[in-house]
Amino acid sequence: MSVLNQLANALQIRSSEPNKVLAKKIAETNDTTAIKELAENLTNKDKLIQSDCIKTLYEAGELNPDLLKPYASLFVQLLDSKNNRMVWGAMTALSAAATQCAPELYKAIAKIVAIADKGTVITKDHAVNILVKLSAFKEYSADTIPLLLEQILTAPVNQMPTYTEKTATIIDAEHKAAFLNIITTRLPDIEGDAKRKRLEKVIKKLK
Repeated sequence: MSVLNQLANALQIRSSEPNKVLAKKIAETNDTTAIKELAENLTNKDKLIQSDCIKTLYEAGELNPDLLKPYASLFVQLLDSKNNRMVWGAMTALSAAATQCAPELYKAIAKIVAIADKGTVITKDHAVNILVKLSAFKEYSADTIPLLLEQILTAPVNQMPTYTEKTATIIDAEHKAAFLNIITTRLPDIEGDAKRKRLEKVIKKLK
């Protein structure tokens, strides 16, 4: 049976629950055939099918990232889509498999950052996740950590503490001073004790 028949749209169910159930099944059984069919339908003429397919793909990728590795270049291409659902869905998929697809994503990092800068909060969140994961590789960190610091410097107040905490897990000695300077500079902008305490905790841990 075609995997498309198991998607929410085919089942005439408005929630995304069938897609999540299907993704879990695909991930647990390492169903590369289903992944291939979903990937092939990311350009289906029916936008509802496109949406169901990208949702199922990134949900499966969260559980089994290796399944998405062969499709990294396809997801990068989808970042140029005029359909915003596909843009942030593709970025979510790339984020899920960033460690597995590191070389491909490093080559596309300028595009990923450019899309993030003009994209939704979800798009930006997952682009930051990609930068964090790439920064864990020594061969990429000299280029990716400065890009990550730029994201923190310009991040919306609500996102900044999370971006900071994630960056703290991969920051190296070379960039630590610049990282701390950015946090200190932005601290006065942060409203709310909880967010400020999160940033102060990062500062204390790194000093």
